[in-house]
This record gives sequence, structure tokens and C-alpha cells, in this order.
Amino acid sequence: MTELIMGHNAGVKRALDSMKELLAIYKNVIGNYRPLLNGERYLTDKEVSSILKVSRRTLQVYRNNGVLPYIPLGGKILYRERDLEDLLQRCYHSAWIVAV
Repeated sequence: MTELIMGHNAGVKRALDSMKELLAIYKNVIGNYRPLLNGERYLTDKEVSSILKVSRRTLQVYRNNGVLPYIPLGGKILYRERDLEDLLQRCYHSAWIVAV
């Protein structure tokens, strides 16, 4: 006996839902993909402000005060990912171990 495969079939519905989930994951990965340029990744001020949880105005203050290196390019500001990681490493403070 041949069964007609319909959208209301539970197995078909699960398969379609799984495909939709995979498509959403794929779109997220592709949407966030940043190709390397000579081994470096460059981030926009919007991305950096989101990573550091600071406003874009605060990033401007960091630039003006020489805290964070940047690249001005055609009206946009770019940051090397490596420079951001270096800044975070320099500002890192280890936890204190208190003897009880």
C-alpha cells in the first residue's frame, strides 16, 4: 500500500521543523561570518560597542584618549579584533585569593 506524504503527517512535520531550525542556524552563521583580511578580522563600532557593552559614544572617547586603536576608513571606523583582545588582556585583573 502506498501512503501519500502530507504536511499534517507527524513524521513529515518533524522533518520540516528540523529543516527550518537548520536553515535558521545557517542564516545566523552566514550573517555573522567575517572573512579574514591578511589573517586579521575587523569589527565595526557597532560590533565593538556590543562586545564591550559600552555606547558608541564611549568608543569615541576611547579613540580620542588613545585607549583603543582604530582605523578610519571612508567615514567608518574599524577596529582590529586582535587590538580589542590585547586591550582586554592589558586591563585584566586577577582575582585575589583571601586566606581564611
